[in-house]
Amino acid sequence: MSNTEAEIRHRLFELQDLKYREFTCKLVPNVDPATVIGVRTPQLRKLAREYSKTPQAAEFLTILPHKYFEENNLHGFLIETIKDYDAAIRAVQVFLPYIDNWATCDQLSPKVFKKHLPELYEQIKVWLRSDLTYTVRFGIEMLMSFYLGSEFQAEMPDMVANIRSEEYYINMMIAWYFATALAKQYDAALPFIQKQRLEKWTHNKTIQKAIESYRISDETKAYLRTLKVK
Repeated sequence: MSNTEAEIRHRLFELQDLKYREFTCKLVPNVDPATVIGVRTPQLRKLAREYSKTPQAAEFLTILPHKYFEENNLHGFLIETIKDYDAAIRAVQVFLPYIDNWATCDQLSPKVFKKHLPELYEQIKVWLRSDLTYTVRFGIEMLMSFYLGSEFQAEMPDMVANIRSEEYYINMMIAWYFATALAKQYDAALPFIQKQRLEKWTHNKTIQKAIESYRISDETKAYLRTLKVK
């Protein structure tokens, strides 16, 4: 173990909260509890900011795979501090194959991406074709985060609807994407529900999540309920 890895791991264990560890283990049931330290996200982000401009940060990003869940999350938060787009993309590309849970995946969202949406979109297309669960999930998440506003294109929901997977964490993200699209791009998203373009489980989960959304009117929710597949 390098000095950097030992130092950061020591810092993480100093921040350990055993009650929060118990909560985290329930939240990410597919992660081995033995790899969870129990550190709250704001503390991880603070640690990432502290290390972001140090040589240790660059070294830590080369140390893969990590042993602990929180080391992976810290890795993601360190990537978020990278201000150069090409460097951020390279760091994400290296890291994605090591992501093994939805929480680490969903928290990763480099700020520099917002300034390079055309280039990012081309990269997302590649991620969506991956055979890695969390690479696909990350690609869908990026479409949901950055392209349901002024950057929206009609082909985007079509790309997501065409994804077929047995993976729960991919299908859940597809549902989340379409539920959010129903709130932000209703006219474009609705036909995918009306025409049952999604797998049955994903279709019904989309409607459930949309009905739970405060951004969708009661009238629309009532209509969406009629579109459930039995």
